[in-house]
Amino acid sequence: MMHLKTDGVGTLDVPGARLRYLRRGSGPLLLLIAGGDGDAAASDGLAAHLAGSYTVLTYDRRGLSGSTVHDPARSPTLSTHADDVHRLLAAHTSEPAYVFGSSIGAMISLELVSRHPEQVGLLVAHEPPAPQLLPEPERARARQDQRKAEEIFQAEGAIPAFLAFAAFGGIDPTDREPDVEVGPPGPERLPNMEYFLTHDAPAVRRHRLDLAALKAASTRIVPAVGQASAHIWAHHCARLLAEELGTSYVEFPGGHSGNVFRPRAFAARLRDVLDGRLP
Repeated sequence: MMHLKTDGVGTLDVPGARLRYLRRGSGPLLLLIAGGDGDAAASDGLAAHLAGSYTVLTYDRRGLSGSTVHDPARSPTLSTHADDVHRLLAAHTSEPAYVFGSSIGAMISLELVSRHPEQVGLLVAHEPPAPQLLPEPERARARQDQRKAEEIFQAEGAIPAFLAFAAFGGIDPTDREPDVEVGPPGPERLPNMEYFLTHDAPAVRRHRLDLAALKAASTRIVPAVGQASAHIWAHHCARLLAEELGTSYVEFPGGHSGNVFRPRAFAARLRDVLDGRLP
């Protein structure tokens, strides 16, 4: 059952969960899928600069914020998340949509395209953490980073684990636009962080991209990298994905979280890609 509002907050029942989404603006449909433990609000800054040109759709992944799950102990796979997005898009449009996904959001988006390419006209996949694309020994180091963050969570809790993610993700909160405010995570964010570390981080580590399906897809896939993140392995994954697909990658402002810390410049670059001016 879908409770739809033309502009504002709505919910959508999917197998095993109820998703909360936020829809704003007008124009072609653009779905933004956040990274990390990001919910619909994590993309507010980016969406604010895009809603004048697009109908921007964001949502809380199952288990985060306002999206509930029927069985909290059951871990979703990235295929589960991709199926949620498939149903969310189908509830809002019968036309191919634009999709932007960052980090885990990029992985979910790529899984969606491998399963339902007809739903996505253009996908911008920003720094997907897919170690399978990396050569050794970089692949082993990347998998070690992933496992270490999960181990720190088990031993020390969510905040130290997210600091580990920030370290290997090269997250620099000082690299931001002047009007972007950054503070320590409040207690209201802790359940999202814990759900991500318990369920979604291991799902990312276990997931394998279906490269054959991506190569065969009708969707135009644009791998994206941060201008300031060339030193991290997720940046290398995006470049190697472009090689696998025989396409070009596009540089975006900022680093791995440039969509959050540099939303104005990031939105301008994203609009250039969606409108066909890049690459």
